[in-house]
Amino acid sequence: MLTLLPTPIGNIEDISLRALRVLEEADAILCEDTRVAKKLLTLLSERHGLNHHINAFISLHSHNEHEVLQKLTPDFFDQHVVYMSDAGMPCISDPGARLVAYCQEHDIDYTVLPGPSAFTTAFAASGFIETHFSFYGFLPHKGRERHEALKEVLSQPWPTILYEAPHRLEKLLDELVAEAEDRTIFMAKEITKKHEKFFKGQPAELKQAITGSLLKGEWVVIISPAAERQERTTLSLQEIATLDLPPKQKAKLMAKLTGQSVKACYNQLMQEEK
Repeated sequence: MLTLLPTPIGNIEDISLRALRVLEEADAILCEDTRVAKKLLTLLSERHGLNHHINAFISLHSHNEHEVLQKLTPDFFDQHVVYMSDAGMPCISDPGARLVAYCQEHDIDYTVLPGPSAFTTAFAASGFIETHFSFYGFLPHKGRERHEALKEVLSQPWPTILYEAPHRLEKLLDELVAEAEDRTIFMAKEITKKHEKFFKGQPAELKQAITGSLLKGEWVVIISPAAERQERTTLSLQEIATLDLPPKQKAKLMAKLTGQSVKACYNQLMQEEK
């Protein structure tokens, strides 16, 4: 049996009761960094009374995932095995997907615990009202590949979420000033941690505000869709509102255009008619 177990992205109190129980039942741990995993278990033991009997820690990360899986045999999973990232949700900009595929291929039982994820937390904090978004993860580090990836991100018809390391944040802000000066950007630093901070504005404003020690930490960046798309959407909604149609039909058209529920669009129409 394999359990994919998310770990807190900053605040140790975000560990779930179910995750604690699974760790107490676990026989072996697969993890990105055995030192990080052992430190987390020590903290959980001290603060939450975790009493585990884990007898094996095996490093499985993006650079050795294929090699490690080749050495494992399906009967390794006859015991209770846990895979956990250093922080956050396995398989989301972290290893784990190949491990899941291995279980599927060998008919090994597995389950995934829900838990902390930086990009969903950031989107909830962003104030963007769109119900659709794209999660891109990390851009390539440099060169033409990075330029093409950012171009793709900026062409999306809905907000797009990126991760960025502190030592590349200034570079990203410079790129956004050059390529997306009119976009609204939401940036979340060190989510759930002591120095958590949120910023929202246009790229030039953020570049001026985020300097020096503020650059440190892990970042989530959310980029609004192209302004020209937003303008077209607003015009289309106005046109729909003036059509000679029953309100429910108008609401259905608006829902398809905006991604909102039909009920929300209907209520909006009724408010405007008052």
